[in-house]
Amino acid sequence: MGDTRPTESKRAIYAIRIRERLDEDWIEWFDTMTLTHTSEGQTILTGPVADQAALHGLLSRISDLNLTLISVTQVERT
Repeated sequence: MGDTRPTESKRAIYAIRIRERLDEDWIEWFDTMTLTHTSEGQTILTGPVADQAALHGLLSRISDLNLTLISVTQVERT
């Protein structure tokens, strides 16, 4: 069987919108994601996610921090 693990070129870019406004100190909790604020006071985390397990890990971390998830959007595949 071939290796089906994601490679750098197969990673998807996701935008994860959170209701709360996170300051820059929170970025270390979210690995390779970048943090952007909206005019509504929300936060968008954007960046590469290796696979579904990594995505679930990010979503679990958001839940563990008691943050309110608004949306998860796959922006593109790299």
